[in-house]
Formats: sequence, structure tokens, C-alpha cells
Amino acid sequence: MAEAYERFRPGYPVELLELVTGYAGTPVATALEIGAGTGKATRLFARGGIAVTATEPDGAMLAELRKRLPANVTPVQSAFEDLPLDSSYDLVYSAAALHWTNPAGRWERMARLVRPGGVFASFGVPIGLADPDLREAARVARAPYLGEDGVPSPDGTPADRPMQWPGTELQQTEWFTDVRQAVIDRRLTMSAENYIGQLSTVSAYVMLAPADRAEVFRRTLEVLPETVEVDAEIAVHLARRVN
Repeated sequence: MAEAYERFRPGYPVELLELVTGYAGTPVATALEIGAGTGKATRLFARGGIAVTATEPDGAMLAELRKRLPANVTPVQSAFEDLPLDSSYDLVYSAAALHWTNPAGRWERMARLVRPGGVFASFGVPIGLADPDLREAARVARAPYLGEDGVPSPDGTPADRPMQWPGTELQQTEWFTDVRQAVIDRRLTMSAENYIGQLSTVSAYVMLAPADRAEVFRRTLEVLPETVEVDAEIAVHLARRVN
């Protein structure tokens, strides 16, 4: 799974780094990453000259991250809930991993990790086929085995609401202010095989029985051309730690 994450999941563009650091308004020297995975976002922020402590509970993911380890990154094997609270950072961020953290006490713990005036950022890339006809064909192909394949809103916020999770939760906390939501538009072209590889890292497919998963992928490949365009916009939520 870790190798599939590294091979098939897209990285993050410099526009994301610029958005986060621009919101911070002051130089970001230190950052804590929650759920670093194989280091897709880690490498982006490290290239910005930030000293990143990249935490990840899964040993295989962390081993993959270590293969491409910038000098200013410190890898730590730990779940968010087990991190010591004796250090705080200019920036704490999570790339497509915040929904794995325990909601109970999440924001109080987060606030203790962000220095007063510092920044919290969460972002993810919900990839989907850009062509509506292909999107419908893929839905029909998987329907006998799987309905929706996206990640549902952790707090049940409907998709048509102007503020989405985790911004909805951040607006409710006493520890964060100036909550903002932004989208970085992006469209990628990839082979159908690589698109299927990306699906193999999505939890809805990972949770299928192996035989069913293989059949879904076979049926999906049958309805796709050799190359597909995908919507890969980046949904970003930002908030500032109250002083």
C-alpha cells in the first residue's frame, strides 16, 4: 500500500506552499505534519526551507518517506493522539489525513501544538474523472460492488454548504480564529492504469474484499480510454491559533 501511495497519488504544487505561507504572514520556520504518509506534502514544505517534523503512525509509510528524506525533515513514527505536547510549531498541517484523527479533544490537542499566532492547515485532493460521461460509466461499472467512492464529510456537512469540514469544526472552537477555505484548481492527465492505481489507495476500495476490488478495477478499466483527465483540485482550510 505504501508503494502505491507514493507511485500513484499526485504530489502538491508550489501554489499550496505559497497559499499557506502567505496566510501565515510571517516567516514559517518550523512545521509539524500529521499523517505524513509517504511524504508527498512533506517534500513541498521542506523545499520551502521549513524544518518539518513529519509524523506518521504506519511503519511502511514512514519507510517509504525515508527513501526521499530532505535534510530538514525529522521523521517520527506516532499517531496524532500520542504526540508529546511539550513543543509547539509555527505551522501544523495535515494532508488528506485529518479525518483519521480522533474527534474527541482534537482541537484542544491541536492548539497545544500550534504556537500562539501560528497556523493550522488541512488540505486534500479528492480526485475524480473530469468527463461526466466517463464518470457515469465508471459509477455504473462499480455499482454492483460499491456505491459512493468518496470520503464522506466527517461531521456530516452537506456538499452544498459554503464552508466544509474541517472549517466547520474550526469555526466552533475557542482556540482558532480567522478560518478560511480556499480551492486550488488543478486538472491532471494520466493513463487509465494509473487512475486505477490511484483508486487502489482510496479507502472505499481498500475496504472491499480482494476479489470484488479486482473485479471493480477490471470493469472500470473496460469503460475508460487509455488516457483520462481527472479533476484534482486541492481543498484547503486555514486557521490561526488564538494568542
